[in-house]
Amino acid sequence: MAFTFLSAEWRNLIFANYPIDRAVLQPLVPHGTELDDYNGVCFGSLVGFNFEKVRMLSEVPVPFHTEFEEFNLRFYVRRKTDKGWQRGVVFVKEIVPKPAIVWVARTLYGEPYEARPMRHTWQTHDDRQHIRYEWQVGSDWNYIDVDASLTGSEATPGTEPWFITENYWGYTTRSNKHTSEFEVVHDRWQIYPVSRFDVRCDVTTLYGPQFAPFFTGPPSSVFLADGAPVTIRSGQDIKG
Repeated sequence: MAFTFLSAEWRNLIFANYPIDRAVLQPLVPHGTELDDYNGVCFGSLVGFNFEKVRMLSEVPVPFHTEFEEFNLRFYVRRKTDKGWQRGVVFVKEIVPKPAIVWVARTLYGEPYEARPMRHTWQTHDDRQHIRYEWQVGSDWNYIDVDASLTGSEATPGTEPWFITENYWGYTTRSNKHTSEFEVVHDRWQIYPVSRFDVRCDVTTLYGPQFAPFFTGPPSSVFLADGAPVTIRSGQDIKG
């Protein structure tokens, strides 16, 4: 029986999306799923956002852990079910500034979390908003930074932003023949066009040298999403 193990709000999500070779992603595809693509391209997304109003088991706020930043690298998969295809995401690594969150995520759910110092900046000007997330790698601060419109709209079906954001399932490898599934329930996000962006990410250190060549050039797209309240529910235990 499905149960809710976390509720929160995700706010001001920056997405920077890069084509990545299938051969690099394939070893990370969880059992029972397959790579999903947009017009034949497999994407990896660098995503920075803020967690707010975090509650475990949908009811219990965790002292000093109800608000924090996250930065992750994710890619896209799908799973065939009796009701059709479920489109979802797989996380290569999720960075947060709270070691307790990392312990819970890794120990109980097998999620690839890592703790690093983080900070963020949100500013609103007359005609735009400025959103920036930073995380520390060694003595350096990496960042993802955008200026975006103050006017947003829902992603148009069939577009790249729609492909990137319309994923409501997550998949985590527990072993070669065991995958954990979870459902992420939220309203559709408003997408804000970006007029300027800057990304500095030590991909080799964080994710491995096999990923580095795909992040040397500019991303295919960058956009900002407003976010919404989310509920994360357990899914099937996929074994083979």
